[in-house]
Amino acid sequence: MHSLYVLAAIIIIVVIWAVVSYNGLITLMHQVDNAWQQIDVQLKRRYDLIPNLVNTVKGAMEFEKETLSRVIEARAKAVSAVTPADKGMAEGLLTQALGKLFALVEQYPDLKSNKNILQLQEELVSTENRIGFARQFYNDIAARFNIKQTVFPAVIIASVFNFRKAEYFQVDASDKAVPRVDLGMK
Repeated sequence: MHSLYVLAAIIIIVVIWAVVSYNGLITLMHQVDNAWQQIDVQLKRRYDLIPNLVNTVKGAMEFEKETLSRVIEARAKAVSAVTPADKGMAEGLLTQALGKLFALVEQYPDLKSNKNILQLQEELVSTENRIGFARQFYNDIAARFNIKQTVFPAVIIASVFNFRKAEYFQVDASDKAVPRVDLGMK
């Protein structure tokens, strides 16, 4: 009789552990999804600002149509990317294209002093900061979710219920490079 109580207690403990582990994984999975949605919100803001910037500079930059079309193409690729890996690669290309556009704007005195362009640049910089924070938060939650799936005993529940690891939102290798700054007087 005593061993029956012990067996029942063990079964109850195992069931409670399984439920708690499963619920913990589900909670983290939803947090990963939510964090990804926050990135999407900031990326949409970025995508909405880019056409305004392109339209503002288009008239003054008649000879720079190639740069403008690269920005538009990079934006289209970024909008259509779905997975975090694809988004990361497309965002890297878009960042490069925008960097070239901003470098060209610096060569046009009328554009450099244009209030609309300055405001759009400021909004894009603010949005880039928000994207950076959202990406960091997403990757932190993704790491917690992935770690939870690989540690014992939660790994058992993760494999039984076929949980998939979250992809990290990684930046393109070119975005990781330290920019070269030349402050030499010429």
